[in-house]
Amino acid sequence: MEEVIFNGHAGRIEGRYYKSQRVNAPVALILHPDPNYGGTMNNKVVYSLFKCFHDLGFSVLRFNFRGVGRSQGQFDDGNGELSDATIALDWLQNMNPDAKQCWIAGYSFGAWVGLQLLMRRPDINNFIAVSPPANEKDFTFLAPCPASGLIIQGGADDIVPPSMVAAMARHLNQQRNVEIDFAMIEDADHQYNNHLPDLYKVSGQYVISAMQRREPIRKRRGRRKKSDIGDELLLENEQDYDNECDIETEDAVDTENED
Repeated sequence: MEEVIFNGHAGRIEGRYYKSQRVNAPVALILHPDPNYGGTMNNKVVYSLFKCFHDLGFSVLRFNFRGVGRSQGQFDDGNGELSDATIALDWLQNMNPDAKQCWIAGYSFGAWVGLQLLMRRPDINNFIAVSPPANEKDFTFLAPCPASGLIIQGGADDIVPPSMVAAMARHLNQQRNVEIDFAMIEDADHQYNNHLPDLYKVSGQYVISAMQRREPIRKRRGRRKKSDIGDELLLENEQDYDNECDIETEDAVDTENED
């Protein structure tokens, strides 16, 4: 993983980028929660999503919205952040011109921004939205939703009501030509404290399933080979993963109070 700086409309944007070793690897862009509540690219949920795509062989980028960390500019209540996400996706795709798929994943405020970006970019193939703030933001722009995806929600979330997110997922699933998976992690709060391995597993299993639906794996004789996106997420040792996510060696920060 490397630190990167690229130019946005409000000045420089700070990010962390992993370049896959695989030829034509898919790409994923990860968006962080509301900066007004301490949201940064180092949030533990954001890092979990980043690591999930990293472990599946994607080239993946997470970055700080304007006014966060070393990114320049000021918070713009969504419009400027959508511009930042657009620039970040352009940068990621320019770095990976032969990528066979493009995914976007966001947490809370980042999910709202990410789904707006999805509406503007037909090159995005799939999405993961974690705890989209259905109680605070208008999602009626998803009419119709242009791509299939996964919505994840904590069942013990006291910030975003689980019932509202479940209703949003049901509504989107009534649209034609898309499949919206919905995963409720029953005991998880908004920050997914003690449930980051569950978030990682649910996200990873969805990505594997979605990729395999697009590219059916043919049966082979003899020893099983790895699929294009890796044969497993190596989830057996969840405790080691949880510890790594808590440490986050490069960017260790206190994120317990982040949105």
